[in-house]
Amino acid sequence: MLSPLAYIHPAARLAPGVTVEPFTTIYGDVEIGENTWIGPNVTIMDGARIGANCQIFPGAVIAGVPQDLKFAGEVTTAEIGDYTVLRECVTVNRGTVDKGRTVVGSHCLLQAYVHIAHDCLVGNHCVISNSTQMAGHVQVGDWAIIGGTSAIHQFTKIGAHAFIGGGSLVRSDVPPFVKAAREPLTYAGINSVGMSRRGFGEAQVHSMHELYRILYLSGLGMQEALARIEAEIAPSAERDLVLEFIQSAERGIIKGPGRRKSEESAD
Repeated sequence: MLSPLAYIHPAARLAPGVTVEPFTTIYGDVEIGENTWIGPNVTIMDGARIGANCQIFPGAVIAGVPQDLKFAGEVTTAEIGDYTVLRECVTVNRGTVDKGRTVVGSHCLLQAYVHIAHDCLVGNHCVISNSTQMAGHVQVGDWAIIGGTSAIHQFTKIGAHAFIGGGSLVRSDVPPFVKAAREPLTYAGINSVGMSRRGFGEAQVHSMHELYRILYLSGLGMQEALARIEAEIAPSAERDLVLEFIQSAERGIIKGPGRRKSEESAD
């Protein structure tokens, strides 16, 4: 159903089954997948690419111009995957020349007042809680959960299956499978509950416990810890994901209990 009280540009491409409620504005360079519900008072601007079976709640603004002074009007997109829910007043800015797009994956939940800035890449099955503010160029892995009112520094990376406590200031990269909390943001164990809920077995959870025990609790320097992990932890998709993440962490990873900041860089 397309409300007669909504404005839909004639060039916009809406698949069958799309619902658009009153007082919503949809610009011309927009694509919306089948059976997506667009609530009232939503603004969907040029460059929006919204998947199927999504729900966009009142006040949301999708594909707004980036809040980046270097932006020069280049043609870019803001992409939302299938079955993703954007609650009230969520804002997702489109990309800049850096990546050309901002992406929120499929089966995600962005709660009220979340802001996703330009060139962010958010994976699938992520939950980003109320009022989280994400600066430009942030990357978030699949199944990550970010607690409410968190603020995430530009270019930061958050690993798959990570859990970040509410009210966090995320200034460094957060490795996969960990829980992070406190101020400054610190390793607080592995996300064993999340791993179990997502089908990881007891042996896989134990392996992550041992890996992060070596990394954060052994007293070793970063390079020594990584070498010991490679020697003592059996190769697996999870181990290799963690090692690759840490070795590519340009901002360094979050602190561990009692560790000096200078020890957290993989460089």
